[in-house]
Amino acid sequence: MERIKTRKIKVANLYIGGDSKISVQSMNNTDTRDVKATVEQIKQLEKVGCDITRCAVPDMEAAEALKRITSLVNIPVVADIHFDYRLALESIKNGVAALRINPGNIGDVKRVKMVANAAKEKGIPIRVGVNSGSLEKEILEKYGKVCPEALVESALKHVKILEDADFNDIAISLKSSNVLQMIESYRIISSKVDYPLHIGVTEAGTTWNGTIKSSIGIGTLLAEGIGDTIRVSLTGDPIEEVKVGKQILKSLGYIKNGIEFISCPTCGRTRINLIKLAQEAEEKLSDCNKNLKVAIMGCVVNGPGEAKEADIGIAGGIGEGLIFKKGQIIKKVKEDKIIDELIREIDKM
Repeated sequence: MERIKTRKIKVANLYIGGDSKISVQSMNNTDTRDVKATVEQIKQLEKVGCDITRCAVPDMEAAEALKRITSLVNIPVVADIHFDYRLALESIKNGVAALRINPGNIGDVKRVKMVANAAKEKGIPIRVGVNSGSLEKEILEKYGKVCPEALVESALKHVKILEDADFNDIAISLKSSNVLQMIESYRIISSKVDYPLHIGVTEAGTTWNGTIKSSIGIGTLLAEGIGDTIRVSLTGDPIEEVKVGKQILKSLGYIKNGIEFISCPTCGRTRINLIKLAQEAEEKLSDCNKNLKVAIMGCVVNGPGEAKEADIGIAGGIGEGLIFKKGQIIKKVKEDKIIDELIREIDKM
């Protein structure tokens, strides 16, 4: 698939848009004023490959805490600001890499220009973040309901405020908890502007439900070439958001490194605890950066053949299994040893 070309913006040490890689974002659910807890969570996010994280800034104490937080972590931190322009100014002063604001919500033109000028001076981009739950009253009255056209109009209105302040280092998000509405909103705005797009289904739900909704929404857009940075929004551990986001990118071929798993759903021929073995293999190889396709198959009759495109894999038998490479059987191993043996073979590759 060919990505739609957008302009490129810089967020600390990485770029968003243009030919840059699609980055994975998350948002801390710690109290930003609790520096220790927030830094600890950001470091956990770093370990699983999060590219950018965002912190809520509800008051001046949180804005001041960002100074220590940004000095202790390695990935860019975005300040999430609502209504108070002074929080944006303080966050900029304290080292954030970007802002997430809606310019129309932080005061008059003079205040917007103050924030825009401060951001420009520090080379900090601004993400205009429109949400289906917080559309302006006049736009809701115009359309009579929340719809893709309303979300796009709201976003362009906020973008114009920044453009009028001579600020163009902008990214845009149009988030909705309705998957189809979210998809259509991004399709429309992608045809109207060349600003990089931050895509995601907002308030997607629990890890199970939210993963499905996010995969459909984000995956559909990415498959159409739309999207420069993503966030999977889950009611749960932010670590899971990053894992799901990276898996979406991997499934579409945007991430090439790391293990790609394929496994059969099991059937009446399965005589091995394939579900347990697949989970164990996935867990033990979660940090492996080798670019390999690994198959976990339940049947020695069809396993090697059905997964012949895999670099390596196992096919179960009765209390034992075959290890194969590129469809060719290389050894037979007892069930309780098969994952360790599989990993040993992967280490040799």
